[in-house]
Amino acid sequence: MLHRHGGWRGALVAAVCALATPAAAASAQTYVNDAVTAIQTLNNDFYDVSTGLWGNAWWNSANALTTLADFASVRLTEANQLNVGGYMRNTYIQAQNPNAQARRSIVERRMAKRELLQKREPLQKRGFANFINQYYDDEGWWALALIRSHDVAGDRDYLDSAVNIFNDMQTGRGTPCGGGIYWSKDRQYVNAIANELYLTVAASLANRIPQNRTYANIATAQWQWFDRSGMINAQGLINDGLTANCQNNGLQTWSYNQGVILGGLVELSRATGDASYIQRAVNIAQAAIKALANTNGVLVETDQCELKPGNCGGDGAQFKGVFVRNLRYLNTVAPNQAFENFITKNADSIWANDRNNQNMLGVAWTGPYVTATAGSHSSALDVLVAAIAVSN
Repeated sequence: MLHRHGGWRGALVAAVCALATPAAAASAQTYVNDAVTAIQTLNNDFYDVSTGLWGNAWWNSANALTTLADFASVRLTEANQLNVGGYMRNTYIQAQNPNAQARRSIVERRMAKRELLQKREPLQKRGFANFINQYYDDEGWWALALIRSHDVAGDRDYLDSAVNIFNDMQTGRGTPCGGGIYWSKDRQYVNAIANELYLTVAASLANRIPQNRTYANIATAQWQWFDRSGMINAQGLINDGLTANCQNNGLQTWSYNQGVILGGLVELSRATGDASYIQRAVNIAQAAIKALANTNGVLVETDQCELKPGNCGGDGAQFKGVFVRNLRYLNTVAPNQAFENFITKNADSIWANDRNNQNMLGVAWTGPYVTATAGSHSSALDVLVAAIAVSN
């Protein structure tokens, strides 16, 4: 049971959380030590207790929360020592406070979507009540973060909030493409990431609320639509989305689009008992590694933005960690030595080449170190956590 009190840093929650997942063996201690250091840096240098956000970035903070929950799932003792449960609870309370200051960087989002979007949106001096805003992908990230938080902390309100978020995601249905959901509530663009998250949240809820078969039915139908939507190209990679005529738009095969689907198919296989979903996930993972890894086996974003002006932007800096996180989920149910080697190779490269003397982690996993953001740091932390899991 989590003990919740006020205060900041060490006193954010006076007693460390008592998470429900047992600790793993210590055979991956090097990666554990690195991850502990990286978590301390993430929380000390990027966390704002008043907003519950890391770097005042909205959807990125959902991913940071997911990463902390994943760390707790593989290393309970250290997670308790780091007060992970306290950060979970504070984020849960503060991030949905409409009076908190949250940063929704649409300019940076435009770097991800290229020419599809044109107008600016100012910084929003508020959080988003119930984690619901104008973007269905943002909502999906928060739903998954709260589901993972529920998994390790056992707090039912986290799961209840995820259900509420998913109910809002369903208002994105009614696209002209025969299924799926829109990217945002302006109902203009049908893209991969929102639909992958919709699938993954539905399948995740199916496994945690099995008495309600609606979630499994939605997830199954969503995958059937996604698989035939055209977003998966001839190389087995997932492009950014669909045109107004519901054809593959040929835009970038971002790493996170190759990642979220892996976790979704793992959850769907578990919910339905159909192992064929795992093989599809393996095929996508293999295609992604072939396309996105450099000659040293280190993941590089599809447009090689890490060392270009802007350094992938605030959004793109998060993408690669999402891929590795979900690759680890896949490896848990379909162990693959190539996947494990890929994960540990990237973890090693990050720690050796992508870290400054304050233990901040940048976006270029190959090196050289580029000034870290909360997104780049938590993305790299995803890899360290994955390395712990595959090294046990």
